[in-house]
Amino acid sequence: MKQTTEKLIARNRRAFHDYEILETYEAGVELTGTEVRSLRDNNCQLTDCFALARGGQVWLNNVHIPPYKNGNLNNVDPDRRRRLLLHKREIRILEEKTREKGMALVPVKLYFKHNALVKLELAVCRGKKLYDKRAAMAARDAQREIERALKARSR
Repeated sequence: MKQTTEKLIARNRRAFHDYEILETYEAGVELTGTEVRSLRDNNCQLTDCFALARGGQVWLNNVHIPPYKNGNLNNVDPDRRRRLLLHKREIRILEEKTREKGMALVPVKLYFKHNALVKLELAVCRGKKLYDKRAAMAARDAQREIERALKARSR
């Protein structure tokens, strides 16, 4: 059985706070060589990024991959739109889901799969309201208190 090895490049932790994640998809990212080398140095910023499904293609916007320091003329614009590589069936499903009100495509994490391919975990999300965020924080705090009490009791 093959063992999947993933090397995490970047994680969008804010997405878990701002959105309710309904489904996730794994997509490839169309990159140039110098962008991949920059990612190998763990240089990437996923905050405030989003994806759009338009015209049979899915585009990744506002992802900042800084230029590779030894890339000279081969470096491209660090904030350019990047195409995501998905099956046509998955693209159609994503287009249908994002047509609903309040739904968005948000990148959750960027990683190397099998130490060679750059993959992006893309989530179909619904935005949380302020009271939902407060309820999630209260539940997390309550769970933390329960764990502390159990730990103290077992000593």
